[in-house]
Amino acid sequence: MKEYKITPDKNGKRLDNYIKEKEKIPHFIFIKSLKKNKIKVNGKKESGNYKLKTGDIITSYIENKNKNEKEKIHFSINYEDENIIIVEKEAGILCNDTTNKEEKTLHDEINEYLKEKNEPEAYPVHRIDLNTTGLVIFAKNMHARAILDRAIKERNIKKYYLCVTTGTMKKKSGKLEHQLFKDAKNNKVYIYEKPCKGSKTATMNYKCLKTENGLSLVECELITGRTHQIRSQLSYIGYPILGDDKYGNKTINKTYKERKQLLCAYKIKINFDGKGHILDYLEGKEIKAKKIPFIKKYFKNKA
Repeated sequence: MKEYKITPDKNGKRLDNYIKEKEKIPHFIFIKSLKKNKIKVNGKKESGNYKLKTGDIITSYIENKNKNEKEKIHFSINYEDENIIIVEKEAGILCNDTTNKEEKTLHDEINEYLKEKNEPEAYPVHRIDLNTTGLVIFAKNMHARAILDRAIKERNIKKYYLCVTTGTMKKKSGKLEHQLFKDAKNNKVYIYEKPCKGSKTATMNYKCLKTENGLSLVECELITGRTHQIRSQLSYIGYPILGDDKYGNKTINKTYKERKQLLCAYKIKINFDGKGHILDYLEGKEIKAKKIPFIKKYFKNKA
């Protein structure tokens, strides 16, 4: 615990700016600490924009063990302009967090980057799983966000994934359509052939690009965007993703020493329906991921 008494020269300074300077922490750590009641003014919780007064006592319970170390960034920028930013996410970080339990999310990191450029907060318009790598789109303003939200809802933004599955695919391409039921309590989905109470239709196209040594390199085009859709549907037809313990084979994953699913959101195609908005210039644009290490690792010849 640390205490700070506000002196006259700090009168009127914002709480967030004062604490970030004193503790030498980035903005996302301040926000998380504030939400977890680790920062109090005169024994009470105040907002980040609270104007400090001479004599105020700030109590800080922030744990910042690595404050002298540079924060690791879990993304690289693939495309950016004044309206959107598209990044490549590493495995192991959530896109965003509604529970306030995560120390850091991709959303936090993007906005810390934008804050350094004096740009306002950006918003993710879709998500990918914790241990899935690849492209995520953020809107830099509310107008762009509304346009992108509508485009995704109307399926005018096409999303493609690459993955490594166990087994040699016999049918090299096709369309998968199943009923997907989400068990929110256990964070797992179940696949059925026929509709059941609470199920939703999950549809995607797949294409086997290459097979080698009992593994397949598969491209998946999402038609619907259901939770764990690719992982569960491929597992259901007998070709689970390598490294996926939840829907795959733990023994095989252990043999290959893969602890995270080899799944990458590698391509986005933008096809807006109609013209006349601020994102017109993105019509027909295709963005591809630059880093897909599992291809080179498991397949000698480029697919």
